[in-house]
Amino acid sequence: MTNTPADEAPRWLDEEERRAWLGLVGLVRRLEHALDAQLREEGLTHFEYGVMAGLSESPRRELRMSALAAYAEGSLSRLSQVVARLERKGYVHRRPDPADGRYTLATLTDEGYEKLAGAAPGHVTEVRRLVFDPLTKAQVGQLTHISRRILHAIDPTSPTLPDLPRSGR
Repeated sequence: MTNTPADEAPRWLDEEERRAWLGLVGLVRRLEHALDAQLREEGLTHFEYGVMAGLSESPRRELRMSALAAYAEGSLSRLSQVVARLERKGYVHRRPDPADGRYTLATLTDEGYEKLAGAAPGHVTEVRRLVFDPLTKAQVGQLTHISRRILHAIDPTSPTLPDLPRSGR
């Protein structure tokens, strides 16, 4: 975190920056709420859906919890709570990693995969309606570029857009 020295005045936002900032904050808050509302009809939260989608795209539909947390943009403790809830529903199974028992593997069950496959059409329709339909192709490219730059400013050592690890480990 960058701190402004006490004797240095902060660089206040100008009017255009303020409008952009308030728009971004409103978008982030409302988009997550809107996606949660749509997925609630399927009995899932947006975060649960993201966890299950990450597992579905990985080899053998499993990942180490640490890799899954990075992909899902969540802390290990939040992920652990969510995976425990998904386990109770029968959608995910956890077990020690046979290659290294210090790690835990999360695996999407067949029932979880079916649940995800059932929820995916409505989810992608809502994502398209809320995010991509209002934008031109050029604006989608700009959104990608802007997102990468902001994510890099937040954490220069992290991948700018989380890609799913292509290995279960």
